Amino acid sequence: MSLLNLGIVAHVDAGKTSLTERLLFEAGAVSRPGSVDDGTTRTDSMELERRRGITIRAAVTSIDLGDLTVNLLDTPGHPDFIAEVERSLAVLDAAVLVVSGVEGVQPQTVAIWRALRRIGVPTLFFVNKVDRRGSDVDRVLGQIRRRLATCPVMLTTVTGQGGRDARVRALRLDAEPVVAAVAEADDVIAGRWLSGEPVRARDVRRAIRRAVRRTELAPVACGSAITGAGVPQLRQILAGLLPRCEERDGPVAGTVFAVDRDGHGRRAWLRLWSGRLRVRDRVALNGDRPQTVTEIAVSEPDGILVRAAASAGQIAAVRGLSARIGQHVGDPPRRHLYRFPPPTRQALVEPVDPAQRLALFAGLADLADEDPLVDLRLDEHRSEAIIRLHGEVQKEVIASLLEERYGVRVRFSGTLTACIERVVGEGHAEDRIRERGNPYLAGVGLRVEAAPVGHGIEFRPGIEPGRLPPAFIAATEEGVRAALRYGRFGWPVTDCVITMTSSQYWPRQSKPHQKFDKSISSVAADFRNLAPVVVTAALREAGTRVCQPVERFDVNLPHEQADAVTALLGRLGAAIDDTAEAGGYLEVSGTLPSSRVPRIVAALPDLTGGEAVLTAHFDHYAPVTGEDPPVLPRRGPDPAPAGVVPGGAPVGAVSRPAPRPCRRRARCAAARGRRPGPARRSG
Repeated sequence: MSLLNLGIVAHVDAGKTSLTERLLFEAGAVSRPGSVDDGTTRTDSMELERRRGITIRAAVTSIDLGDLTVNLLDTPGHPDFIAEVERSLAVLDAAVLVVSGVEGVQPQTVAIWRALRRIGVPTLFFVNKVDRRGSDVDRVLGQIRRRLATCPVMLTTVTGQGGRDARVRALRLDAEPVVAAVAEADDVIAGRWLSGEPVRARDVRRAIRRAVRRTELAPVACGSAITGAGVPQLRQILAGLLPRCEERDGPVAGTVFAVDRDGHGRRAWLRLWSGRLRVRDRVALNGDRPQTVTEIAVSEPDGILVRAAASAGQIAAVRGLSARIGQHVGDPPRRHLYRFPPPTRQALVEPVDPAQRLALFAGLADLADEDPLVDLRLDEHRSEAIIRLHGEVQKEVIASLLEERYGVRVRFSGTLTACIERVVGEGHAEDRIRERGNPYLAGVGLRVEAAPVGHGIEFRPGIEPGRLPPAFIAATEEGVRAALRYGRFGWPVTDCVITMTSSQYWPRQSKPHQKFDKSISSVAADFRNLAPVVVTAALREAGTRVCQPVERFDVNLPHEQADAVTALLGRLGAAIDDTAEAGGYLEVSGTLPSSRVPRIVAALPDLTGGEAVLTAHFDHYAPVTGEDPPVLPRRGPDPAPAGVVPGGAPVGAVSRPAPRPCRRRARCAAARGRRPGPARRSG
């Protein structure tokens, strides 16, 4: 039996979940279509999804279309979850992009279409809501052609649109409008059509299949997911014109596109590209140590069923693998690899009941494990959790999941733009044992240098191997990385190289006739606690600069509103890079600080009468100029508080007193002719 992994994608409220329900009903998988308004849809399992009528997490279900089994992925439509959409697109054979026949092409429609083109997913358009007043299929078809810059081929026609009695019929493939549209993408069909030769339907069908597979042409169907008009014709197009998955033998290759938990624990959702995966197989994720598959459940028309194996093309929920989204088994197709942009906002999350703080931390850790978009940072000193976010709706999702799964009600602080700090120059600092108030039995010297953008944090031991115990080097690096989470202005520091220039330690010792005594011997905690003090002092000497996230935007708008929109962009500090004509509209592109994007989003509808389409995505970090840099108040002990000289002990740190020499041991050492308790220098 053939397989097709099909994504249903759309702008929020365009009707993609309703279309999924109608396809399930038409295939006999459900006795009646679920309702988004009533919260009875099969693919919306979260309480928040049912309450708000939006899709938050991608869901998988399956139907049969004759000899074709279709795995349907219902994906989110809200802009805050575009990454959830993109990681689902990575495992698709084709997609249906739903467009409202009333609202037409909307901002998220453009964002999803660009993602589909970037990944290379063959796409079919479904113009929904032809039964609604105000529906205009011809207008939407023109928007698809102009705003999405694609070649649409209308394969159905509607009569009586705008009313509940709207009816849809399929166009013959050898009909003049179909042949004319296909001729734009196929030279053979164009030659026959222009020369007046008859064009057969089977030749047009082959031409459409080839062009769709190469993403050079987009079939278009229309209908209503609520009344079912046009859905039988859509089913025929899905079965006859979209490319099916290729069943390939060979080594197992798969992509993890989702991680969730059910009543039996954690499971990873895997799309298999080739080979056969069996229970008890040992597989390596991204080349790491092999892990054992303990259970496989495959998406089938009867549900998610436990099976002994999964084959190429199937989607399976696998247990036993500590997999993360984006990881892969074997060598999947390269076009399906993708990256997630860094979050541009952050907020503090706290339990309403302080007694549930530990349960909150455990729940957040689970959510961060499932979703790479949940950037969790735990503050151990003040027992607080900071979440970095991609949008305001993500707060509501996290709060709902914590309450549903763990019974923890939470509240969020005000959202801030998530900045970073970059090192400006070079700085050096050193602390030695029993000097300048150093309470630790460790001596460390560190040099901080700026690194190229995107380099990240690099730690170099900088000493000869064997001169310092490896545990002390690892502890120093751990302390350095922990300290760099808070720069001079409170933001995380990145793109720098930290080199260890010197070190001291007291060797393992004990008092006479006693076991090991860490009060007179260096331990890893000494280096772990001292490193933040030294690296903070080095940062003060090197200097850091606060950088804010900057997004690249594209505004598609009518010419007559260009002056008002560009003036608004200029007032908000946008840098306009290009202005171009795009299908009768003006395309304005440039960059804008992330903190000002919400103001653009709020102002555009009134300014342009709802005609403008804005898309924006993270582009880079840029230094804050023309104003004082934003400061994030430090939470917990500060390694460099005001009034403390560089190299002093951090306020609030657990200080260990300077060790007192043992008189009895001193006498014994004197009798042997050596001094007690030497500090060893390793570099």
